[in-house]
Amino acid sequence: MDIGIWNLLGIILIIALIIGVGIYSGKMVSDASDFDTGGGKAGPWIVCGAIMGSLVSGQATIGTAQLAFEYGMSAWWFTLGSGIGCLILAIGYVIPLRHSGSITLLEVIGKEYGAKAEYAGSVLCSIGIFISVIAQVLSSCALLTVIFHMNFLTAAILSITVMVAYVVFGGAWGAGLGGVVKLILLYGASILGLGIVLTNSHGPMALIEQLQTTLAGTDVGSLAGLAAAEEVSGRYLSLFSRGFLKDMGSGLSLLLGVLATQTYAQAIWSAKSDSKARKGAMLSAVLIPPIGIACIFIGMFMRNHCLTTAEITALTEAGKSIPEGMLEIASSSQVFPAFVINYMPKFVAGIVLGTLLITVIAGGAGLSLGVASILVNDIFCKISKGLADVKKKLYTTRVTIVVTLCAAAAIALIVPGAIINDFGFLSMGIRGTVVFIPLTCALFAKGKVAPWAVLVSMAAGPAAVLGGNLLGLPFDSLFLGIAVCLVIIGAGTAFGKRQ
Repeated sequence: MDIGIWNLLGIILIIALIIGVGIYSGKMVSDASDFDTGGGKAGPWIVCGAIMGSLVSGQATIGTAQLAFEYGMSAWWFTLGSGIGCLILAIGYVIPLRHSGSITLLEVIGKEYGAKAEYAGSVLCSIGIFISVIAQVLSSCALLTVIFHMNFLTAAILSITVMVAYVVFGGAWGAGLGGVVKLILLYGASILGLGIVLTNSHGPMALIEQLQTTLAGTDVGSLAGLAAAEEVSGRYLSLFSRGFLKDMGSGLSLLLGVLATQTYAQAIWSAKSDSKARKGAMLSAVLIPPIGIACIFIGMFMRNHCLTTAEITALTEAGKSIPEGMLEIASSSQVFPAFVINYMPKFVAGIVLGTLLITVIAGGAGLSLGVASILVNDIFCKISKGLADVKKKLYTTRVTIVVTLCAAAAIALIVPGAIINDFGFLSMGIRGTVVFIPLTCALFAKGKVAPWAVLVSMAAGPAAVLGGNLLGLPFDSLFLGIAVCLVIIGAGTAFGKRQ
């Protein structure tokens, strides 16, 4: 998958555009308020750009195509769950959040349930968001290793360098303006990619028929346990091909994660008014799911045209022949970039690759901004009175972003072959169990839940999610985590006494 000069020119053009937006947005930042929430001056498209800049990231594009390569339509749950989450955010949470007088979700919880709940939630929620930052670094490395044939270490270093440039100058303004530019580019890339897939496949029904020919009763299909055409259709056309509870849990984790993530709440607080904040969230709800559909079609199309190195090795060791005309990719995480390089015009492919790279960069940058805002506002400012100075606070936030990204790159180097969306679902599940129920109670059930119950649920919920993942439960462990939280909160409501 060699690239040429036209590919490189397209990539450089897009990267230069986004870096320029980041530097320009830095001119709008005069203090920590501008950096954290844009000074409350953003319109609906900036709000939408800030949300989608982080939410429509490597997991929603490269990760969705990777999952669709194996499971088809069930890969839609990342973007579908995200869209539903944004819809609920717009309808039910925008107004209470903006009227809470807070600038972080954990501050909302802390005002109702005390400093201990705020500190515990800050640490645990930061860990959840940090896991998603790792997924962005993995996505970026998958792109860079394909584009430039560099080693994983070099790709990781380059990834976090560009992420720092994207957000560390402009903060919320950088995430918002960059998100709008990225949104326009990403939609163009998705429409083009979907058009190429449908043209080359002669329509969606022909694409499914090609999948059946490629996988039903063939040596390649035997690696996935697919013996008949009905089994191929059942896997690739079902929203629940990985199991009803597992896929529903994945969608639920995204829904709760959107409502429980600082990055998206910051976008809401950055708006000029309640109306503009709600419109921005509604725009995100409408615009996110179609991107997932385009990525799913690309993943299924590539299932007909390429094999991973592991699949080729397995066929060779079993003494079976390799189908002619199939491309070889190092891993399924390279499905999307391989499609772009091999099936798009060179210069356009460069623009799309640059857009994908910025999509991943924006996701990692925006999420790292969320981590930094939580740690600085909810922990560091409470510990150090020196951070009352706005310039020191701004400097500390920027340093925290850099440290967060470096740590994510270090972990990505340890697990370079991981499934990207597995990190995304786990991250959203942890955030949801830590923040969602306490936040909802703080906003809509003031004075009805004992603080001790909130504190215990914050620790027990994510522990149940992680334990369920380790035990390999037949359903998504998020259900276990939410059930544990609800039982504890219920006990705190029924038997606890509010002070």
